[in-house]
Amino acid sequence: MANKALFNSRESAQWMRARNHAGGPAYQLTDRQALAQLAATGCVAQTYYVDERSQLDELLAAVGRVEPDFVAKTAVYTRRNGHMKDTPAILLAALASISPQLLSVAFPRVVDNGRMLRNFVQVLRSGTTGRSSLGTRPKKLVQSWLNAASDDALLRASIGRSPSLADVIRMVHPKPGSAGREAFYAWLIGKPCDAGLLPRTVQDYLAYRASPTGKPVPDVPFQMLTSVPLTAKQWARVARRSGWQMMRMNLNTFQRHGVFDLATARRQIVERLTDRDEIAKARVLPYQIMAAWMNLNDAMPDEIKAAVAQAMEMALDNVPTLDGRVVVCPDVSGSMTMPVTGHRQGSTSAMRCVDVAALFAAAVVRNNTVARVMPFDTMVHDVKIRPDIRVMENAAHLASFGGGGTACSAPLARLNKEEAKVDLVILVSDNQSWADGTRSAGTPVMAEWMTLKRRCPDAKLVCLDIAPYATTPAHERPDVLNIGGFSDTVFNLIAAFGQDRLGPDHWVGEIEKVRL
Repeated sequence: MANKALFNSRESAQWMRARNHAGGPAYQLTDRQALAQLAATGCVAQTYYVDERSQLDELLAAVGRVEPDFVAKTAVYTRRNGHMKDTPAILLAALASISPQLLSVAFPRVVDNGRMLRNFVQVLRSGTTGRSSLGTRPKKLVQSWLNAASDDALLRASIGRSPSLADVIRMVHPKPGSAGREAFYAWLIGKPCDAGLLPRTVQDYLAYRASPTGKPVPDVPFQMLTSVPLTAKQWARVARRSGWQMMRMNLNTFQRHGVFDLATARRQIVERLTDRDEIAKARVLPYQIMAAWMNLNDAMPDEIKAAVAQAMEMALDNVPTLDGRVVVCPDVSGSMTMPVTGHRQGSTSAMRCVDVAALFAAAVVRNNTVARVMPFDTMVHDVKIRPDIRVMENAAHLASFGGGGTACSAPLARLNKEEAKVDLVILVSDNQSWADGTRSAGTPVMAEWMTLKRRCPDAKLVCLDIAPYATTPAHERPDVLNIGGFSDTVFNLIAAFGQDRLGPDHWVGEIEKVRL
């Protein structure tokens, strides 16, 4: 009997030929896959090929083409597993119009902190998802979140604007369950209140702000202390009691305020940065540490830089090993120089798509020393990645290649030319392949993959897309996985795919498993 993975006309017919944003031949992702891809990678900002308005329109169009329950499941999945911030809030806002009942189910699983609450309110009030007012159901959900939140959670939520937490409170008028919460709400929106009823942390903050001399620094978000002059020792105390993630994100702030000039404080922060238990507890993602590394200023002490690099090695401890003859192909073309979260005024990330691709490849080599790395643009670049070198160094080396056009078929063509035996090939790209020509049927990637399959019938192909586009150079089949995102979840899914532990729907099937 002919190989079903190679000759399944019914399956292939379900995949529509298309043109990607670069004009190259591609396949259009199915409606569910398109929604998952856009939600797992999109930050609704200017990308290499599309602007933020087009990206939002494409996301909302995908919402309209799938069932409401899949919209809800995608919102939950991309927040809980992909750790996205913008797109889950947009999906929730869309549910407010199409299925308030599903909104009620998904809301508490997506809105897990004050920032997500403010994101949801901002999107809903903008009118871009079909309504410009909160309405009864969303208003009650926001009220419930506010009333159930701890004092510390509300204090953290008060950091940020557009809208601020005070704006949200004024919109929904939550009914406080105690005199203390009533006073806290009044203080948050700038109204008179009985200071004696405020949370102890807020009382300490107000007393310190009125007269800081001789008082300990209150345990509040450090952003609330920027208007108060603090000594280097006081900033050191702020750093010591901060969470691991907050410490990672504010290393430059601590350096500017002289914390690392204090030998004891510097040693303590190095110890915390390299504490395996703290890293595990904080659920640190490799790309978050890479972002911290790339943002360290030039004056940062070498001990801190080394600690961040060591933290990366520790964060990769839980990355599953991809067994067998693995080939990782990071795209190093020009479009991959795009910031991974897109261009956004005032908040453009230093982390580029090529950095994420290089980090992924370096992480795979760390846990599979015989894995092969083939960076490509219009051609494959020969490079030797040493598993005994730190991931940061290998990733930086890989990201320094290329900058030309994109030919996703190039590494497959090289493998075919060499008649190489492989078990798993992983393309890490934005999938906007255009420089590898055209074929009368299919795409150059699929043509090369079919050739490779004749030599390696059990091989599998993964197209890991880290950009919010809805086309792929290889349509889904039992031996082809299309997946999007740049969180640590992708490692687990790829490992499961390689070991035949994913169902026939692959990534979409994992989202379908979300229980509402």
